[in-house]
Amino acid sequence: MKIAIGNDHAGTSYKKTIVDYLQSQGIEISNYGTDAEESVDYPDFVHPVAKDVEDKKVELGIIICGSGNGAAMTANKHQNVRAALCWTSEIATLAREHNDANILSIPARFTSEHQALEMVKIFLNTKFEGGRHQRRVEKIACQ
Repeated sequence: MKIAIGNDHAGTSYKKTIVDYLQSQGIEISNYGTDAEESVDYPDFVHPVAKDVEDKKVELGIIICGSGNGAAMTANKHQNVRAALCWTSEIATLAREHNDANILSIPARFTSEHQALEMVKIFLNTKFEGGRHQRRVEKIACQ
């Protein structure tokens, strides 16, 4: 499995925790995030993740910013990207099962690193249910 990850200054420590976990699982990572805590612009680090998902260079993406909103909004501008803003494990589960989300957006200022890691684990291991959800997912993109 290959995953792209991107973060702004609010998510630097979260990214390190998540990357350490992913590497321990043998997952290949494209790291587009900043390693600094100085203020940066989240779109600069989110667009490359979304582009990799859009171009199918990776299976999934993870993006992290303060609220998770700006990152999700940015990622969702790309075709066939379904970035889900998640702040609980339950929402992460439903984002995968019902929405076939392919990018997890984490709000660093509203979750702990432990919660974020749990959401990552769930996001990676939860499958899309398809069925009645498939037709809904097919109606998301603007053509």
